[in-house]
Amino acid sequence: MISCRGLTKRFGAVTAVDSLSLEVEKGAICAFLGPNGAGKSTTVKMLSGLLAPTSGQASVCGFDVATQPLEIKRRIGVLPENLGLFDDLTIGEHLLLTAQVYGLTKRQSHERIEQLLRVLGLTASRNTFAAHGSHGMRKKTAFAMALLPKPEALFLDEPFEAIDPATSKIMRNLLLSAAAGGITVFLTSHILPVVERIAHQFVMIRGGRIVWNSPAVDLPRSLEDVYLELAEPPASEQLEWLASGQS
Repeated sequence: MISCRGLTKRFGAVTAVDSLSLEVEKGAICAFLGPNGAGKSTTVKMLSGLLAPTSGQASVCGFDVATQPLEIKRRIGVLPENLGLFDDLTIGEHLLLTAQVYGLTKRQSHERIEQLLRVLGLTASRNTFAAHGSHGMRKKTAFAMALLPKPEALFLDEPFEAIDPATSKIMRNLLLSAAAGGITVFLTSHILPVVERIAHQFVMIRGGRIVWNSPAVDLPRSLEDVYLELAEPPASEQLEWLASGQS
């Protein structure tokens, strides 16, 4: 479903993604993890057809990301890093516009929009303009837009950040249902305890290069332990003045 071979993206002299190779099977949830600036968002943008790679190959839903980005966009749902909302549209208008873009029938549009609003707790806020919504409300709106067309693959950039625990639980359940229905999920996140509960595959990236790629069942230790060892080792220096009892 998602395949990369030597996928590389350079911005001038900076290599953001360096020879990335991976495979994600249909119906799998792949957690793509790494520190800020590691190349996660750049990879998501390339795989979702928003950014052309410098070199290498990648395909999504059987289509080449470099030569067939429009075909990919027709088959995927995306929750982008910046959420991609329009300030002057209401939550309900965002969902209706999404349904029209993907060619849903009026019946499909009505049923799915009402269900998503209800499940995500947005029914009472459907007439709220995006500019006036909280960050959590905006995040749920973008998430609903990604799910609405029932895509073949989902690309979610930081879906669990800055949301309440109840919403996180709802979103996890929806992603598990989507994967059970054959939808491939590729997500980035820093909320390790959340993704550890749902992901079938973990890929860790550091400095644009993959440092770990395995099924969830092959993790030798906790996700946090492996992540902190390979992807983002924490600073070891202690602030002695902070821990002392003296002022």
